[in-house]
Parts: sequence; C-alpha cells; structure tokens
Amino acid sequence: MKSIKFVTSLLLFSIIGLGAGMRPAMAQLKIGYINSNKVLEKYKDAIDVRKQLADLNEQWKQEARGMEKEIQGMQEQMESQSLLLSEERKAAKQQEIQTLYLKYQQYLQDKWNPQGGEAAKKEVEMIQPVYEKINVAISKIGETDGYDYVFDVVAGNVLYASPNQPDLTEKLLAELNKGLPESGSQAKAGGK
Repeated sequence: MKSIKFVTSLLLFSIIGLGAGMRPAMAQLKIGYINSNKVLEKYKDAIDVRKQLADLNEQWKQEARGMEKEIQGMQEQMESQSLLLSEERKAAKQQEIQTLYLKYQQYLQDKWNPQGGEAAKKEVEMIQPVYEKINVAISKIGETDGYDYVFDVVAGNVLYASPNQPDLTEKLLAELNKGLPESGSQAKAGGK
C-alpha cells in the first residue's frame, strides 16, 4: 500500500514539475483570430464574386420566367380554342405543353440542383480563387507578425477569445484590399 502511495506521489510531482516546466513555453505562444464572415462581407473580391453570381442567377431566373410564361400562354391558348380543336389536335397541344414543361423542369434542375447544378458549380469555381487569396494573406500575416496559430471564430474553433487577444480580421482585410480600388458601396459610405 505504501509503495502505491509513493508511486502515486512521485507521478503527481512529476506531472506538476512537467506542467511548471511547460508554462514558460506556452506563455510564448502567439495566437490570433479572424472572423471569416466579416472578411467575406467586406473583401472587395468576395463582394464582386457575390455580385457576379447574383447577376448570373437573375439572368437564369428571367429565362425560367420566360419558359413559365410560354407554358402558361400555350395552356391559355389551348383552353380558349378547346371547342374548336379536334381530340387529336388537343392531344398534340397537350403533348407539346407537357414537353415544354419537362424542359422547364430540367432547366431548373440543371441550374439550381444543390448536388451539381450550374449555380453551385459556378459558385465554387468563382469563390475558390478568393479563398486562396484569403489563405495566402492569413499565412503572410501569421508569418510576418509571428503568430503560432490564427483561428476562425466562425468555424467554431475558438470557444473563448480573451479581449486581449488580437482580432486580425481588419488587418486581413487591409492586406487583401491593398492596391485595390474601393468598391462603390465603400466609396459612397466614405463620401457621406
């Protein structure tokens, strides 16, 4: 029994000794964080990509509305002429409307299917270079300013950030926007 107490005491003192020896090393650790949502909201390249995607999305919506109107027009025309049309002609019109409706449904799937629609593919294609620039800028700030770790508070990697810890979001935005002209919304806000 005494030997178990001795081993336990020895182990406890060893752990405390190691912990005390590690404290100075941990005190030298430099940690910062960014808010990726804020970066994506304020970074000019990200704003431009969102606008381009919104414009493209609006163009596709207009094309879809045009198809809807065409289907609706054909249905109204068939209804107004239903008394004058033979059964064969009605069946042909209905088939034509059905074919156009299937084409419309396929168009919607091709554009907005979350698992491989053109909108999702285009977003990935256009936003990837923005993410790469952001990661390069984070690495540059980390290396230049001697940070050991830079966390993203949005990703949930940080449960607590001391008010004394530096928020690198604004510094990251400044690095990303170096040499870029101000976006229209920022220029207008500054001029008011």
